[in-house]
Amino acid sequence: MSKLTLKAYAKINLGLDVVRRLENGYHEVKMVMQTVGIYDTLTFEKGDYGIVITTDSGELPTDENNLIYKAAKLLMEAYQVQGGVKIHLTKEIPIAAGMAGGSTDAAATFKGINELYQLGCSQQELMELGVRVGADVPYCIMGGTALAQGIGEVLTPLAVPPECLVLVAKPDINVSTKYVYEHLDATGVANHPDIDGMVEALARGDLQGIMDRMENVLETVTVEAHPIITTIKERMLELGAGRSLMSGSGPTVFGIFTDEKLAKKAYETLEQDGLAKQVFLTTFVQ
Repeated sequence: MSKLTLKAYAKINLGLDVVRRLENGYHEVKMVMQTVGIYDTLTFEKGDYGIVITTDSGELPTDENNLIYKAAKLLMEAYQVQGGVKIHLTKEIPIAAGMAGGSTDAAATFKGINELYQLGCSQQELMELGVRVGADVPYCIMGGTALAQGIGEVLTPLAVPPECLVLVAKPDINVSTKYVYEHLDATGVANHPDIDGMVEALARGDLQGIMDRMENVLETVTVEAHPIITTIKERMLELGAGRSLMSGSGPTVFGIFTDEKLAKKAYETLEQDGLAKQVFLTTFVQ
């Protein structure tokens, strides 16, 4: 095999709690992660030597500062790969949006090079390497519905949620995850999401129970800096969403719909409103 193409799916957080700040500066989290049908496309091709990255996005670096490069370098050095790789990224997932766009591209890179060079790595081996690139990378390698604990790398697969439609809107702002966590007062969080209750609701296939428990403690930081997030959340509810929430560190907002006609109308209206730069109507992906 000399060439292959993979899809790198985005994620949302159905629930996100920060338990405490650790001495090493990281935060202990407890969250429910879910893959959605918005994806980047990565094409891998064997090269003579080195790592070459190209992309259709003018916003991303193509050098060692890109997580794709870091993942490729780590894997190829760990398994002493003789040869190089050319990787082209077609970007669809919003950038700096709380949807793990960089992490999922890195995850696809681990999988792509593993397959391209027939390294024979198991998913677990790739996940153990992945955490060295970023806390969300192991989850992105696994995908689906999962409980994430620790710094995000301790993963437990969960029951698949009931089918629904997910309206996703990213306003025309970028948010630094580092900034959000640095400004979060982990000891002063008044309301912690009921993550255990959400896990039970997932096991029951209870979509209403899942929606009732959708909370994200990082909103306390991001919403204060960017009130447009609240505006979009409220607009989604007006348009018929059962619940709306910010994903990750933001600023992307998503809303859950059970009525297809209502969801499509909401998508069209939100596009016309101009509140968001990018709007998607998608589903959960396993």
